Order: sequence, then structure tokens, then C-alpha cells
Amino acid sequence: MLESLRSAAQSWIAKILLGILILSFTVWGIADVFRGGINGNAILIAGGSEVSPDDFRFAYEQQLSRLSQQFRQRLTREQAKAIGLDNQVLSELAAGVVLDEQARNMQLGLSKDGIARLTAEDPAFHDASGRFNRQLFNVVLRQAGIRPDDYLENRAKVARRQQIVEAATDGLKMPATMLKALALYQGESRNVDFLTVPVEKPDAIPNPSDDVLKTYFDEHKDEYKAPEYRKFTYVKLEPSDIADPAAITQEEIQAYYDKNKDRYGTPEKRTIEQINFTDMASAKAALDRIKAGTGFEDIGKEQGKTGDDLKLGTFEKSALPDSAIAEAAFALPLNGVSDVVEGAFGPVLLRVTAIEPGHTKTLADVSDEIRNTLATNQALNDLSGVHDAYEQDRSEGNSMADTARKLNLKTVTIEAVDAEGNDPSGKPVDLPNTQALLPAVFQADQGFDNDALTLGNNGYLWYQVDDITPAHDRTLDEVTDKVIAAWKEEEAARRLTARMEELKKRVDGGTTLDALASELGLEKQTRMGVTRATNDASIGSAAAAQIFRGPDGLVGIAPAPAGNAQILFKVTSVTEPAGAGADSIPEAQRNYLARAVSDDVLEQLVGELQKQYPVRVNQDLLNRVLAF
Repeated sequence: MLESLRSAAQSWIAKILLGILILSFTVWGIADVFRGGINGNAILIAGGSEVSPDDFRFAYEQQLSRLSQQFRQRLTREQAKAIGLDNQVLSELAAGVVLDEQARNMQLGLSKDGIARLTAEDPAFHDASGRFNRQLFNVVLRQAGIRPDDYLENRAKVARRQQIVEAATDGLKMPATMLKALALYQGESRNVDFLTVPVEKPDAIPNPSDDVLKTYFDEHKDEYKAPEYRKFTYVKLEPSDIADPAAITQEEIQAYYDKNKDRYGTPEKRTIEQINFTDMASAKAALDRIKAGTGFEDIGKEQGKTGDDLKLGTFEKSALPDSAIAEAAFALPLNGVSDVVEGAFGPVLLRVTAIEPGHTKTLADVSDEIRNTLATNQALNDLSGVHDAYEQDRSEGNSMADTARKLNLKTVTIEAVDAEGNDPSGKPVDLPNTQALLPAVFQADQGFDNDALTLGNNGYLWYQVDDITPAHDRTLDEVTDKVIAAWKEEEAARRLTARMEELKKRVDGGTTLDALASELGLEKQTRMGVTRATNDASIGSAAAAQIFRGPDGLVGIAPAPAGNAQILFKVTSVTEPAGAGADSIPEAQRNYLARAVSDDVLEQLVGELQKQYPVRVNQDLLNRVLAF
């Protein structure tokens, strides 16, 4: 209802404003009719204004680029045509060309200074300082394949159109009366009593007769159709497929371990405290006092520092940024205090309060890990050669199975899979790189060799289609259990709908929800303050919408927010918002409504202008442009 109210308001306002605009523009002479044939060098023409092939190409490429970004892939011309991109661009350019013609008839213009100012304001041509850069202007246009004169002319056209658009739509607002009505509409709340009636369980519904089941199956036969299945074989080549850990010698493992021993251990860590001093004399005096028996922390307290303030942290030696501090701290015994250290920020005293010893795994601990690492590294080096050997052997006419056997690769045959990746029982089939492999398999022809798919940065996947089982109708005997289950689900829903209608009639006739709740063994629930925006676990958005479909005392039926249950409700009171007015509508919503009204006015204005200036399309030229 909110959308209907907004649409009605827009249409009402738009028609009034449009009448005023058309009358005003007629005075300017927009009643000039289209004369003559279409210019052979223009794709669109309205009166004396036209759209050139370059204009169309530029607009088309911009839209194609935006759509490609949305789909995260470069769309082909065929894909763009399938989603109607050419018609969309034509429609937008047709709206622009009639605005150009209107601007021409009204003799609207723009000075060179005005064009220069608009160009200078374009952020695409601003350098790092935020100022217009002529060199950047030339570079951007050259990269886009646009001549400067064409850009400036297009900029002037846009500015002239904007003068008409602003004259038609600038300052439009939704009337205060309409905003007040909207505030009353949005702010109204209702209290409601309701019962949630569950659907019957399928087990409680007897099986249909054979005749009923056959009739149901015949009516829904397409839903049980067997999809196309394909049998195919693939060969996967990744480092793990050709790695040979057994070929790695113990000497190679020992050498790798010796070279990378640091990787197989945890370094020693120390918890370090630090006191900073402004000069060397103060630091040495403090050190003498500590040697004489003053506590390290007592020196810190004299500087107003707590124990946490003294703590530098727990570090590996390599993690300390100051090498002088690192060397001194890791030379100290536990709880030892250093000599004065000349740190990067002045003299310091250090104390180590905890030591976590380092630990290095033995060769025996990591031998298998190193063996696998070396085998994988060797496989990476051999991968390209195995790939080339496979391709060469296949090019000589050998079968996939024979080629794989020669190279110690494994062939895997999938007996049947549909385009969704499921086997005939409906279970998903485990495949490598499913997102690329499945579409490729279903686009390939049976018995033909196919280019390998890539697996990440270091892998290949060859495949061939061995057999195709076309999609076909299944018999009732093949899917009896599924058909019975579906029939029962529909029958349960039908029975519940009939039951709910009967219950509603009884409440309309005077039976209370309390009485029905007792009779049905259900709980009557109450929901206070339901609004049109309510969407919770008890009511849900569908029921909230139904609750506002009538006056106080309304009895209705709505889907429950969960399961296949339904709600039987009765509105018990209606409350209008206090002080509802135009100001109670949020500013963001008021702005949205104003934009919607403006858009509606502009759309209708363009429609009227297209009647005054019929737009002609040079279809032959358009076809040639789209074919490039």
C-alpha cells in the first residue's frame, strides 16, 4: 500500500507540473514537427539533433563495462544483446536527443568559459593537488579514444540538457498534506490476537488412490523429468599427482634440514623490563644503587612508573628492533640486571624476569615432512615437462588412458553427472575444479579432445565426454515415492487452507479465539503494537501486511513466518500516531520521495518531447555499429 500511495502522489503531482511545463515549452516553440528523412551518418535523429555512431559506441561501451563489472566477467556481444543492452542504450540516447532538440529550439547555449569551467571541475582530470591538469586531460581522453573537441561538445550538450532538467525538476517536494498522510499511514499500530495452526504431518495423510496419483503425476510430469547426464573421463596433473617421496634420499633430507634448521624450532623468548634515563650519569648512579641493594622496581617507582610501565614485553631476540638492547637482554641470566645500555633513545637498564627456552625439532621428527617437501618441489620442476609430454602423446593419436598410463597419471571416469553436479540418485559428485569442469563438460562434444583446464597456478585438467544420456521423461514407477510425498505435501496445504477458511467463518460468526484455542488444543497469542514494518518470529511480514488490510475488528488468515503453518488473527485495537505530520517523516525519506517525483516528472516530460520530436532510428547503421 505504501508503494501505491507513493505512486499515486507522484503521478498526481507530475501531471500538474507536466501540464505547466508543456505549456511553457510550447511558447518556446517546441511544437516544431519532424521534417525530412534520416541522416545517413546518424544513428538517431530528432528534429535537427542527432546521435552519431561514435556517440552510440561510447555509450554502449560504458554500459557494457559497468555490466561486466557487476557480473565480474567481460560480457560478449551476444550476452549483452541477450540482456537487451543495445535497446537500453538506444532508449537512453533517445531521451537525450529529444532534450538536445528542445535545447536547440529554446536556443539554450553555453559560453566557452562555461564549458571550460565544467571541464575543470571534472575530477577525472584532477592531479594529486586536486587541480585541473591539462596533460592529464589529454592522457585520459587519449586512453578512452575520445577527441578533445568531441568531449567538449558532449560536455556542452550535457550542460544544455541539465538546464532543461533543472527547470523541470529543481526544488520539487512532496506536498505537506501528502507527507502527513504518509506519516499517519506509517505510524499506525495495531494490537492483534492470533492462533498459529500447524499443517498436518504427511504420515497422518493416507496415500492417494492409483487414479489420483496418476492424474497428479501427469499434471506435474515435467517436475520429474530426468536431466541430461554425461559420462566423462578426466586426468588431473598437479604436483601431488607426480610427486615421488620414495625417490628422495636421506642425504638430501639431511642437507635440507641443516640448511633450514631454524624453520623446525621455536626460538628462545625473554620477558624484559626496562628503565629509561635522560643521561648516562643518572643511569650509572641507579645501577650503583641496584648493586648496593636497591630494588629494580624501586628505581622505577622513583620515576613514577608501575610494574606494567617497566615491562617492555616478551620477545624473540630477532623481534627486538634495537640490536643493542637485544644483545644485552639475551646475555643476562634470569632476574639479572644489565649494565647501562646505550639504546636508540638514550641510556637504559634492563632486567629479564622470565625465559622461555628455545627448542629445535630433531631430524627424525621432521624427516617425513622434509621428504614430502622435497618431492613436491621436484614435482613442481617436472610439471611443465609432464604437461608437454601428455600433449605430445595425445597429438600422436594415443588415447587418454594410454597417455596417462605412460606418464603414471590416474584416469578417473564419472559414470553419470548432471549439469548441477549430481549423480542419478541426487548426490553431489566430487570433482576437481567443479565450477570450471562441469560447464566445460556440458559444452563439449562427445568423443572429441578438449583443451586442458588450469588448476590454480600449478595444475592441469584434461577431460573427454564418453557418453551422453539425453534428458527424458521418467515413468511413474521410477519416482512413485517422490510423487506420493509431493502429493501429500500439497494435500496437507489444501486441507489446512480449507480448515482455516472454516475457522475464519466461525470467528466472523461470533466464536472467540479463546474458544477455538481450547477446542484445538492451541495457545492464543497476543501481539501489541504491530506496525506495517513488523517482521518477527511470531508474526512475520506477510501476516503484518494482512493485519492492515481492513478496519478494527478485522479477522484474517496469513502464512506463519516459519514452516507451513498459518495464522488466524483478529485485530483488537487500532492506534494512530500522536502528532503525525510532515516533519515526522525522516529527511532521508522526504529526499527520496522528492527525487522520485522529480524522476517521474522528467520521464513524462521526455515522453511528451518524443511525441513532439519523433525519434528515427537508422537500423542499418546501428546493425553495422553493433557488428564491429
